[in-house]
Amino acid sequence: MNAQQLSERLKRVAAFVPEGAVLADIGSDHAYLPCYLALKGVIKGAIAGEVVRGPYDSAKKQVRQEGLEDIIEVRLASGLAAIRQTDGVTAITIAGMGGPLITSILEEGKVKLEGVERLILQANVHGKSIREWAAANQWAIFEEEILKENDKIYEIIVLEPASSPVKYSEEELLMGPILMAEKSSVFIDKWSRESSQWKRILVSMEATEQTLQILAKKKELVDKIHLVEEVLHVENT
Repeated sequence: MNAQQLSERLKRVAAFVPEGAVLADIGSDHAYLPCYLALKGVIKGAIAGEVVRGPYDSAKKQVRQEGLEDIIEVRLASGLAAIRQTDGVTAITIAGMGGPLITSILEEGKVKLEGVERLILQANVHGKSIREWAAANQWAIFEEEILKENDKIYEIIVLEPASSPVKYSEEELLMGPILMAEKSSVFIDKWSRESSQWKRILVSMEATEQTLQILAKKKELVDKIHLVEEVLHVENT
């Protein structure tokens, strides 16, 4: 992978960045994503934020090699602290992290989201936490995508500011309203695997002392299995 040829996962993230955006790519690593978008002429400016010195240095080098220093600025900062009010950021990408970490970055940097028109969030696991954060903070799910690459399944959740409060059902929070409607083969594969794993955990829990904590966990798993099987059953009827 390089700035000219992204992984399929990052290519799909890039596809949701609006034309003419000022982008903040948080956890930018080698800055491949903003470099790719700048080389394609999609964005008019970008901030590549990195909290770790090694990837920050790699990103600086990459931007310099591509001759993009007038378009992309690399900053060493934690999360949305990389963004300044004067940047005029209109889109933010956060990719390659777990949903809870992405959520914590958004929550800690909420003040930096004013004026942002789109969040493109790629969760490796636990996309539910992103949807819960969106509903709690008046961001609507604009688009979702699920894909498999190198036998790993990823979700992309695209959020835009909502003009009124948004509400999602438990099924939608867990599995994604748009992904549920589409029911792609990757979606079915993911949730069939998850359901099977939860059933194995339930069986193993039978051998432990049935404390209140264990009973609560069992109920949570049973409820999630029912939600998933209900949604998947629609596909099979």
